[in-house]
Amino acid sequence: MDAATFAIEPVVLNLAVALGIGLLIGAERERRKGEGPFRAPAGIRTFAVTSLSGAISILVGGEVLLAVATAGIIVLATFGYWRGREDDPGLTTEVALIATVMLGGLAMERAGLAGGLGVTVALLLVARSRLHRFVRSVLTESELEDALIFAGASLVVLPLVPDRAMGPYGALNPHSIWIIVLLIMAIGAAGHVAVRLLGARFGLPLAGLASGFVSSTVTIAAMGARAAKSSDILASAVGGAALSTVATIVLMAAVLAATSAATLHSLAVPLVCAGLAAVVYGAAFTIAAFRQQAESEAQKGHAFSLSTALAFALTLSGIMLAGAALQDWFGERGVLLAVALAGFVDIHSGAISVASLVANGKMTAGDAIVPILAGFSTNTISKIVFARTSGGRAFAVRVVPGLIFVALAAWAGALVAPIAN
Repeated sequence: MDAATFAIEPVVLNLAVALGIGLLIGAERERRKGEGPFRAPAGIRTFAVTSLSGAISILVGGEVLLAVATAGIIVLATFGYWRGREDDPGLTTEVALIATVMLGGLAMERAGLAGGLGVTVALLLVARSRLHRFVRSVLTESELEDALIFAGASLVVLPLVPDRAMGPYGALNPHSIWIIVLLIMAIGAAGHVAVRLLGARFGLPLAGLASGFVSSTVTIAAMGARAAKSSDILASAVGGAALSTVATIVLMAAVLAATSAATLHSLAVPLVCAGLAAVVYGAAFTIAAFRQQAESEAQKGHAFSLSTALAFALTLSGIMLAGAALQDWFGERGVLLAVALAGFVDIHSGAISVASLVANGKMTAGDAIVPILAGFSTNTISKIVFARTSGGRAFAVRVVPGLIFVALAAWAGALVAPIAN
């Protein structure tokens, strides 16, 4: 092949993408256009030619000619809408036609993006009935309100929140704290979706286990908030909270393996003991949840509690301030104090820092056991606080014994580890 052939090939491929977009969207519209005098004005041929028109416009005259072609399509779509107007004709075909000409133009410059958008448009058109049924019959008014609140909190508020250390001792980062608020809202919504899809007996334990890989502490707070709304799902929420601790231990083993295999080896027995304790406790409440019959109340109401998310962030901020104050008053008194203080907020960051010291030869793997377990214990204290404040007494008296049981199992494993080795 000569140089001219290689120069033509990208253009041909882009034109093929543009044609594919038009055929894909047009095929879906062709199946819905109907028959006879009342059929819709655009089908597979119209959409294919429209997409190619956008591509050719870019080739011949650039963005200016594409704008002219788009304006012409808008005029034709408006005329087609007016000519075929009914009691409720809808604008889907006309808007899709306008999008197709622009996608055809985009395919000449960014074929991958245009192809992905074309598939997305086609999927939205195919899912018409499902989307209508979901919005009208499945999605409740309170869930729609929650979706709007979450969208505003993430897309409007988050970019405006300062991303810098503030407050006493520079311990608070408003941006990071607001992310925690979004996180607990998202975990609560995930639990709500799981309950809607699988029922409370299966959904909450599964959601708790999965969300625990993000944050077990946040998950316990979210499960407590759900349990506080309905006593029918108490056992399921407790099972989800307990299983989130299983995720914490699995994630701990993963980060230690990635940072220092020697540290993981020294903590293998404590982690196994803690993991077994968490599995047994979580399984006990999950089995109890499976035996429950009432689930109707668990499927109603809001997807998450904004007040619970804000209260969690406020409590977490207080813990962070207290940790910073202790460090300022007593200074750096070794790794044990630092990791224990960090554990109030996150156990994994402290464990990584200790494992890094072991990997760099600044600490032995045996000496890493106590600091990491100290952080594990302080993290358990944080979970106890949030279990009580978010879920109330009934939730706390079921979750807290399990948390203590897991922490004691970890320390017991540390005591028997030398014997096992």
